[in-house]
Amino acid sequence: MSKVRQYILRSAGVVGVIAALGVCWWSAYHITGFLYPRIGVQPNDLVRQLVNSALGFVIFGIIMGFVSWLTLPQRMAMFNTIIDAMRRLARGDFSVNLDVKIPPENQFSQIVETFNDMAAQLGEMERMRQEFIANVSHEIQSPLTSISGFARALRDERLSAGERAHYLDIIETECMRLSRLSDNLLKLTSLESEHHPFERRAYRLDRQLRAAMLACEPQWLEKSIDMEADLEEVEISADPELLNQVWGNLLQNSIKFTPPGGTIRVSLRLENGEAAVRVADTGIGIGEEDLPHIFERFYKADKSRNRAGGGSGLGLSIVKRIVEMHDGSIEVRSTPGAGAEFTVRLPAGPQDNLQGNPQGNPQGNPQGNPQGNPQSKEAFP
Repeated sequence: MSKVRQYILRSAGVVGVIAALGVCWWSAYHITGFLYPRIGVQPNDLVRQLVNSALGFVIFGIIMGFVSWLTLPQRMAMFNTIIDAMRRLARGDFSVNLDVKIPPENQFSQIVETFNDMAAQLGEMERMRQEFIANVSHEIQSPLTSISGFARALRDERLSAGERAHYLDIIETECMRLSRLSDNLLKLTSLESEHHPFERRAYRLDRQLRAAMLACEPQWLEKSIDMEADLEEVEISADPELLNQVWGNLLQNSIKFTPPGGTIRVSLRLENGEAAVRVADTGIGIGEEDLPHIFERFYKADKSRNRAGGGSGLGLSIVKRIVEMHDGSIEVRSTPGAGAEFTVRLPAGPQDNLQGNPQGNPQGNPQGNPQGNPQSKEAFP
């Protein structure tokens, strides 16, 4: 409807200009007709037409100039408002909003609308930046406080050897936590840049998943967790080093939040041309109110457990970014007390050269299958 209105208004404007020119030429004709007899000049018809046309344009220009002069204060006020808003935006005031009443058909209405949208987006980016800095400061401050406190406690000469060793273990743990935080921050920053190394190659995803599960063997054996694998032979084209971080993070999270004696199941299926990887556990689960936020930076669904486990709340953000770099998607389903299931979907590669591809195992196990049967459902010892 707005386009029809704009068309009508533009057509009316064209008609108005033509009518105004007609009036100006009519006025010029009568003015010259009044002046010629009085000055004793009788030009031929061609000269009369040229003079009338020129005079008509002069009259039209004078009228337009007068109208422009009358509307100049209003237009200057609008320009000054826009310039002032731009200056405030340049100084970092992203709350600025242009409240200029301009009809939608006016060409400046899009400028005002675009400016307000830009200011709103910059304001949101500034809010996220401040929140990010606050989270980083908080995450750094917590281990620094612990290190400082226990370092002062070590000055007490009355401490026993066992107490000193305990305090030193805590300091070492907090230092490792700081190191992981720094590493994850650098990793996330690099992944979000346009220059992070990214090298695709074809390889067997099922072999990589088995290798990732075996790499976590000490952790799940220590908690007596049953590790099950149900993996189809699927080939993908991806960066194996980056995806290895995805599987390692998802498995480590499942191990961390699954109680002793629980079960973790890893499955791989080829669904509609996509490799669907599911990592499901029988752990503590994730609350419904936390599910929409778990991929946000520094978000911790269970803050006490994450802090106790040395988590920084960046792992799943890194996972999501890597999956998106591979044109994939990740989703999660969970019920508190009944475990969680993460599903990663990635574009699958050609499936006609599976048996002869030795590149599918970045961990150095060309067979990729401790049980000797890559197509069967496996229960790791």
